[in-house]
Amino acid sequence: SMAQAQALAQQLLSGCFADVDVVLHAGDQVCGDLEQCFYPLPWYSVRGNMDQHLIGIPVKRTLSLTGKSIGMMHGWGNGCAEVQRNVLDSFAAHPPDVLVFGHTHYPMCRHSGTTLLFNPGSPTQKRSAPFTSVGLLYLGERVRGEIIPFVAQ
Repeated sequence: SMAQAQALAQQLLSGCFADVDVVLHAGDQVCGDLEQCFYPLPWYSVRGNMDQHLIGIPVKRTLSLTGKSIGMMHGWGNGCAEVQRNVLDSFAAHPPDVLVFGHTHYPMCRHSGTTLLFNPGSPTQKRSAPFTSVGLLYLGERVRGEIIPFVAQ
């Protein structure tokens, strides 16, 4: 519900997202007004398989933030390995510095070649993951990511 989304956003913004400059969402936001909950922070999202009704949201995008290229795609396939391969293949022509993806709900932060593969997990549904989570990306001289266990209040 919208009330749950607002409560979740407030918990994040007063906690581990207190100092963030931008919010990235890797798809399956389901609630179309989620972006408003993080206003006035810049918000970039991609459409997940549960977001077919959100037609204004791209399926794939590449951003430039602090001079780094950030590829974004929800992902598709069965199991972590297949989903990773699918999203990497989608960006093979121009590998980004960071590739943010979702779908598996399983957090991941590892390099594949020069690309940081980053799946923040899900703050609401862990499925097969050990915990619910969000992620932080640090886009400095070098790029690093951090997975943060998160329990919605």
